[in-house]
Amino acid sequence: MFALQVNGQARQFDTPPATTLLQLLRNDCGLNGPKYGCGLGQCGACTVLVDGRAARACVIPARGVAGRSVTTLEGLGTRAQPHPVQQAFIDAQAAQCGYCLNGMVMTTCALLARVPDPTPAQIRAELSHNLCRCGTHLEILDAVQRAARLCAQERR
Repeated sequence: MFALQVNGQARQFDTPPATTLLQLLRNDCGLNGPKYGCGLGQCGACTVLVDGRAARACVIPARGVAGRSVTTLEGLGTRAQPHPVQQAFIDAQAAQCGYCLNGMVMTTCALLARVPDPTPAQIRAELSHNLCRCGTHLEILDAVQRAARLCAQERR
């Protein structure tokens, strides 16, 4: 048995040792934001925030985050009040199939927490390990810049 915070709620789990964080979030918590993509931590579809840092949930043992805080896409905002990063992605129409979107949004949140006004080069470097096969790269870059502006407005 182990505990962790999932989207701000204290939760208790009793999973087999081989259970990944992604399996726990999707199967035990019913959260569908993080996606199963490659299963190797290389595509970014499964990205979540662990104590505010972007992490690949498909390669992290669930028990390895015991006592920590995990935030998924569902924990950022709501349909009625999206997180500024989510709103920026909506405004920029930065989704086509949407499969990579979870990773792009979560990675953007982590980036903006560390670097509130990133340069285009910093954005590209940060997102370079998140794969998008649909070709919405320009819209995604625009969304991250919009998100930085929205987050700056929110801090004022």
